[in-house]
Amino acid sequence: AVFPLAGVMQTYAWGKVGLESEVAKLVASSDPLVHIEPDQPYAELWMGAHPKGDAVIRDNRVGQQTLSQWIADNPGCLGAKVKDTFGGRLPFLFKVLSVNTALSIQAHPSKELAAKLHAQFPEHYPDTNHKPEMAVALTPFEGLCGFRPVEEIVSFLQSVPELRALIGDVAAEQLERSVSDDPRGVSAALRVCFTRMMKSEKKFFVDQLNMLVKRISQEAAEGKDLSGNNGDLLLRLHSQYPGDIGCFTIYFLNLVRLEPGEAMFLGANEPHAYLHGDCVELMACSDNTVRAGLTPKFIDVLTLCEMLNYTPAPSSSKIFPATQSPLDPSVYLYDPPVPDFTLMRIEIPSSIKLYLVSAVDSASILLVIQGTAVGTSTAAASEMTLRRGSVVFISANESISLHLSSPDGMLLFRACCLL
Repeated sequence: AVFPLAGVMQTYAWGKVGLESEVAKLVASSDPLVHIEPDQPYAELWMGAHPKGDAVIRDNRVGQQTLSQWIADNPGCLGAKVKDTFGGRLPFLFKVLSVNTALSIQAHPSKELAAKLHAQFPEHYPDTNHKPEMAVALTPFEGLCGFRPVEEIVSFLQSVPELRALIGDVAAEQLERSVSDDPRGVSAALRVCFTRMMKSEKKFFVDQLNMLVKRISQEAAEGKDLSGNNGDLLLRLHSQYPGDIGCFTIYFLNLVRLEPGEAMFLGANEPHAYLHGDCVELMACSDNTVRAGLTPKFIDVLTLCEMLNYTPAPSSSKIFPATQSPLDPSVYLYDPPVPDFTLMRIEIPSSIKLYLVSAVDSASILLVIQGTAVGTSTAAASEMTLRRGSVVFISANESISLHLSSPDGMLLFRACCLL
């Protein structure tokens, strides 16, 4: 089967408001009947079969109302391998995010840790699955991801006395020594420093943060260069989350900037926070997030500090490459080291007027970012008009022919599971 879907818009306080939000713009383009409130934050569009945001089938010839019902009644649509491997469920959740203010400092547990956390605290960790995720920028996108090279952290320890005060001289000196004398001890020293910072006494860190913000604000007013203390980012995060310990994490984590089409992959135990911009995101179907700052939600500092991957790496290593498909030059594959999902970016040039979205051995979800076409398929009940914001479910081993009608080609993203 091939049929159009309506994704579910989620409004969270950190989202972009009204038609500044890519989420709202996509939904409004595909469905003129949707009313976009100018002051509502439209943060996420969920395209999948997750119980908290189950996509609705927009084809009145299909009896079922939601995607999860359809899959439950027609598990063969997943493809034989996917159905057997993932117990008859769609293994991924596809999203668009429009980020205006920072999301929490967080990491996602491995499968083993997820099972343990779910057993102990089911109200905070709702399932037993891991949650690796991939973000591909639609607009210039900023996030924090992974620990910085140790030399950068040490340099901040020397230029930001308030940070050093939180960590203490003993831990700071241990990290400084590890750089030159003990490369194997770097991760252990880094864990001690980060944990000491995250667990510092509330009143003490709020005082240090206020001193730091005051000092940097004065330097900014005097027109000084703030790069040595990451001042611009600190002031921005502090204005969004005043008095939050998460503001200090910018001295430990890489600031990663993605241009449209560039991706970030976040495996288990990778510390990260999205800061600003629009992206498509593909993840395992889970809701398990361990948070420790920049959030009003439940925070679990102990678990986070225990689980993190403390291997430092430069920010450039956090950009996940796409590879051009050898079979189709219009397709770029983002194929992460997890079985749950693969993402394709399909760029159809204006010279092509007829394009085949080829069959794969997995259910897939197609999202149109730009361009228009009429889609036909032997598996669809009728022709479909595809335009910006259209979402289409494609059963395993089905294809769609696109008759392009836009002068400047098309840009599509396709989420699937290639086992």
